[in-house]
This record gives sequence, structure tokens and C-alpha cells, in this order.
Amino acid sequence: MAEFDFIRAAFGRPHPRVPIWIMRQAGRYLPEYRAVRERVSFLELCRSPELIAEVTAQPIDIFGFDAAILFSDILLPLEPMGVTVAFGEGGPTLNPPVRRPEDVLRLHPYAPSEKLACVLDGVRATKKKLGDTVPLIGFCGAPFTLASYLVEGGGSWNFTEVKRFLYNYPRQAESLLGKLAEVTGQYLKAQIEAGADAVQLFDSWGGILSPELYRRFSLPYIRTVFDICRTEHIPRILYLNFTRPFLKDLAELDCEVISVDWRTDIKEALTIADGKAIQGNLDPHLLLGSEELICEEVNRILDATAGSDGFIFNLGHGILPETPVANVRLVVDLVHSFGRTT
Repeated sequence: MAEFDFIRAAFGRPHPRVPIWIMRQAGRYLPEYRAVRERVSFLELCRSPELIAEVTAQPIDIFGFDAAILFSDILLPLEPMGVTVAFGEGGPTLNPPVRRPEDVLRLHPYAPSEKLACVLDGVRATKKKLGDTVPLIGFCGAPFTLASYLVEGGGSWNFTEVKRFLYNYPRQAESLLGKLAEVTGQYLKAQIEAGADAVQLFDSWGGILSPELYRRFSLPYIRTVFDICRTEHIPRILYLNFTRPFLKDLAELDCEVISVDWRTDIKEALTIADGKAIQGNLDPHLLLGSEELICEEVNRILDATAGSDGFIFNLGHGILPETPVANVRLVVDLVHSFGRTT
């Protein structure tokens, strides 16, 4: 495998410049992506290896990011378990939702290499399209985040149903999370076997839990996922939204990179998670601001992390669809200029 700056940074090894990629970098803010979506539905795109490769490579060609992340969706692994997932204008809906103990029993395990072959073919097609230009990041949702969607029946603002489930049926919740950990671990392992150079686990909703509940209903299952997909030379990244209260726990995880949100002080994250690489953490909304403001904040993060071999520049969450393309290019140029050596 070529020694990319991104891979070196993930393992805390010296590298010539700060690597950058951003979450949801292949998406609706890009005219090129919207042109593809005019031809096919979201699910058709997610199931077409050729189109997966096309849209995954778009931001690499346009901006020169230091890593590509596979175009897919965290909810795809749920359908083969026996759930219908639909994507509408108001967000995803999952039917039937998991609301009672018996609902957990109807969810069945499966082999991702068989049921998600279209995604794995997408990994192979993307690797072929990218060549040796940048590494490819595979990903999936963390067990608790996937469980939240299953129990809520879609997205949520207050997560009433999933918390009700945890409090009323804790043993069944653990059973559900165990099933999801096995599936997602095998899914990431299959992506690695198909050619992914790194993998990221998205615990987007884990931060709604108290630290005590997080240690019971999220961390053990993240450990299971990372144990299953542990592979030499392949960095494993955990992204947790609302990171700060959980940093000490995350520092003890067996993974290489912790990706933090913008509410977390980046310097503090480097200190607490000493020995791990840190990824983050520009507020995505800042990319809607002025050039002056963007420069100020990007340089603040770069100054705070200067001298650290284990730092990867990213956003603190996914890029917003309204983001001007010119502002993305500005951020990439700033990061690359900061790390340039002569």
C-alpha cells in the first residue's frame, strides 16, 4: 500500500503536510453530484458500483482531498436484517420499527459479503477508478446509532422511543446491539477485504446518552466492531458527535483515530487521547460564512495542532448542502499550504 499522508497521520507517523478530507464530501453541495442524482434515485445510486465510484471520486478530482470516503448510507446494512428502509424528502423511514422485546427476535443476521455485494463491488470499482491517487475510507454506522434509527423508525430530535426502549427493556436492547455489532463488524471487515484502506464508524447519535449509559449501550459494541475488523495497516476511526464528555473513554478504545465534533477543544482532545490520532473539527456552518472568518478559524485549528503527527483536518460533522464550493476549495488550499514543506 502506498504511504499516503492520511495513513501516516492516522498512525501518528511523520508526514510532509496536514491531510484533509471532509465528511459527506461526495454529496448535494456539488453540482456534479446533483447531475448524477437527476438521473437516478438515491437508492439506485447506492446500489450501482459504477455510480458509487463516480461520485466518490468527484471531490478528489475537484478539490484534491487527501482521502476519498465511499459513497453509501449507514442504513443500508439494516434492510437485510428484515427492515424496509425508504428515503424521502423528510429523511429516512424504517418499517416496522423496533418497539417491543419481540421485535428484536425478528431481526436476523446475514453475511454482508452476500447481501451487500453491490456496496463491496462499489469499493472495488472505486479503488480501480482512484488508482494510487488517494486512500479509500469505508464506513458504517455504530451499533447504537443504527439501533436509534431502528427504534425511532427514522431520524429524531428528542430520541424518546430509543431511550424508552433502553430504560424499559435493557436486556433486549443489549441483544439488539449485539446483533448490530456482529453485522457491522463483518461489514467493515468485508469492505477492507474489498480494498478499503481505512474504515470509519459513525456513532452520530451516541452523544445523546449519559456517560454511564454510553459505557453500557455503546462502547462495548464499538469494541466488538473494531475487534472484528482489526487488520494490520488499516486504521480504524470512530466519529462521535457531542464528543467532549466521552473523550477519556474513547482514549481507551482499541482504534487508531478519534474524530471529534466542533464543540470539542481540539488541543484538549489531542491531550486526553494521547497516543491516538485526532480528526476534526471545523464547524460545518462556518463554511457558510465569509472568507475572512473561514481563514481565521482554519488557521486557529492548524495552529493548535501544529507539531502533531497524529492530526487529520476534517469538519466536526457532515458538510451542509448549502455550502459554496468556493469555500470548500479555500479550506483545502489553506490546509495544504499550512503543511507545505520546501
